[in-house]
Amino acid sequence: MTPQPSLFLSHGAPNLILYPSATRDFWQALGKTLARPDAILIMSAHFETERPTFEAGEAPGVIHDFGGFEPELYQMTYAAPGAPALAERAGRLAQEAGLEPVFTRGRGFDHGTWAPLKMIFPDADIPVATLSVQPRLSGAHHLALGRAVAPLRAQNVLIIGSGAATHNLRAFFASRDTPDWANAFNDWIFAQATSRDPEGLAEWENAPEARRNHPTPEHYLPMPFAAGAGGGGRGERIHQATVGPLSLDAYRFDTA
Repeated sequence: MTPQPSLFLSHGAPNLILYPSATRDFWQALGKTLARPDAILIMSAHFETERPTFEAGEAPGVIHDFGGFEPELYQMTYAAPGAPALAERAGRLAQEAGLEPVFTRGRGFDHGTWAPLKMIFPDADIPVATLSVQPRLSGAHHLALGRAVAPLRAQNVLIIGSGAATHNLRAFFASRDTPDWANAFNDWIFAQATSRDPEGLAEWENAPEARRNHPTPEHYLPMPFAAGAGGGGRGERIHQATVGPLSLDAYRFDTA
């Protein structure tokens, strides 16, 4: 069996799923291009902890972790089963790598998880385990965490890092233009991700305009995680879109 890929997805605002757009079209097409996984492990920028934390519940449900959006979003569900056995396997791999994981039960899918998955796998019949991001830890830590769980891909597990290629919301609300500083950082991501050595993605704070594009790191860190889970091979940009200063790019990482 060919291993599943590791993906980085920019998930955007939760209402992205309500309206026609290139990104929604991409998500809907993506599920048709992938071999059906037995389970999904997804790191979401909206699940923040001090240590790597795996949700091991059997029926997580959803969290409507946002305010001020269209009423219909608050009625949406994503009834995929949890994947406690996968969470435990992934946690063991993280433990073996010295990353001190912990487990939780009862945390629902936040919109960084359920919004893209609702478009990619609308039948909600693939078990999903979620993994937290650690905003106080480095890109190198997240790369190592991805590398630790990478063997799961050979067990038909799809690994996803769900964040944002660029994520300055204050700039977004101030202007819908795409500034040069956002393009510079996005171009840097592309160069690093598509090189033969995407480890450079871990050193993101050295990138041009890094903190301007990510005033806080939680939406970026799923990127080095996804690259690490991809096995160290060259990445491929599989979607490109911008909304003002926000990049909605997506990448696929496979072992070279």
